[in-house]
Amino acid sequence: MTRRALPPLNGLRAFEAYARSGSMIAAAEALGVTHGAVSRQVRGLELQLGARLLTGPKHALVLSEAGRELAKALTPAFDLIAAALPGAGPSEELVVSCLGTLSMKWLIPRLPAFLDAHPGLRVRIQESHAPVDFSAGGLHAAIRVLSAKSASAYRAVTIMPLHHGPVLSPALLAETGADAERLLRLPRLRSETFRPAWDLWAQGQGVALPSGVTEREFEHNSYMLEAAAAGLGVAVTPWPFAQADIERGRLVAPFGFQALAERFVYLRPPYGDHPAAEAFGQWLAREGRRNARPPAAVVTLGAK
Repeated sequence: MTRRALPPLNGLRAFEAYARSGSMIAAAEALGVTHGAVSRQVRGLELQLGARLLTGPKHALVLSEAGRELAKALTPAFDLIAAALPGAGPSEELVVSCLGTLSMKWLIPRLPAFLDAHPGLRVRIQESHAPVDFSAGGLHAAIRVLSAKSASAYRAVTIMPLHHGPVLSPALLAETGADAERLLRLPRLRSETFRPAWDLWAQGQGVALPSGVTEREFEHNSYMLEAAAAGLGVAVTPWPFAQADIERGRLVAPFGFQALAERFVYLRPPYGDHPAAEAFGQWLAREGRRNARPPAAVVTLGAK
């Protein structure tokens, strides 16, 4: 039997975990060891192979050409081993941070199609609207609303444009007779996660919001949208948040939706390779391109 000239398995595992996650901290968490242990094992592997696998400053390491080639071979090899183990379960988990209402209303209903095309992959969605921080490890990607300038700090893929506008229940619209002035005097619903929504919309439309109107605030966009569907008032919200409810007839958007400069973007750290994260981003971009466009206005606003 031919003897295989292989380096120590611990070094290969440490390097593959780093290459897959792009983070020493995330690799350490995945392997149940310390950050320093991963670093030492990768360095020992480099010495054993006589090749640099990582390059760049210590705080911003990236895979060298030799490192990329080795990672391409190691990840599928370890996946095959994991799949062959008795009682083996899914071989990989992709952790994605996402705005809660976008997850609930738009992403999760579409997720089965992605999972069907990637058997054995688990996707874990973490709800958050906080600034994205990949340095802590354990997070592979995130979905946020950002400008092109803000997104440039990451490897970013645009999912779809951002449009927002007022929505309310069909019954409440009928009570106003679809009159613009009466609509603007209905109770305004706001979400704590983005209080300026009404003011931003009014500014974009060139109208002044009437004073003395009842305002009702909710902790999350999803609560605000349920309140709108229940007839408690009018909410300004992004199109993907309200899309399913509008298509089902639970909500209407009499003024249509206004385009904003920001975009829904898929973010990954500027370092490291993760095939599942790459595939997920490509799928999101395709879903965004085929997503229905927002409806046009049916009620005309007069400038004030």
